[in-house]
Amino acid sequence: MNKAVFLDRDGVINRYDSPVNKPEDLELYPWTAKAIKSLNEKEYKVFIVTNQGGIECGYFTETDLNEIHQHLLATLKKEAAHIDDIEYCPHFNSDCKCRKPEAGMILKLAKKYDINLENSFMVGDRNSDIEAGNKAGCRTIKLGSKYPAADYSVENLEDAVEIIVNAQELIYI
Repeated sequence: MNKAVFLDRDGVINRYDSPVNKPEDLELYPWTAKAIKSLNEKEYKVFIVTNQGGIECGYFTETDLNEIHQHLLATLKKEAAHIDDIEYCPHFNSDCKCRKPEAGMILKLAKKYDINLENSFMVGDRNSDIEAGNKAGCRTIKLGSKYPAADYSVENLEDAVEIIVNAQELIYI
């Protein structure tokens, strides 16, 4: 079984001062590529799990989102970092099992890539990210303000990756 890190997108790997509706709106944090590359080097599968309700609301299309994600992947590749897969929930008002705080996106990726969720992490900046990670059985890291349901609370992705790569107490099966 593989170990993984599930990352929320907006507010975790990129700035989210305003909506990201087209590729040029995507601005990665300065530490993002280095942090993801560190996870790659430690043989973690790295996934993005992101709520993208703007699709259902009509702010952008799935084609627009694909262009944003292709831009993201190309930008990371220039820094020798990569994302193994991206799952998104296009719903906003619909009753679905994929939109965080539900664990659907995490569980789908875990099944597809044979992930041991107990040895994996969910990193997010919203309480709903942490709730999804907890429901899936991952360790959770909250960025920004503390949330009691999270295993760890840190300032940014760089700090979260430091915790993950130094988690010597984990026993991988």
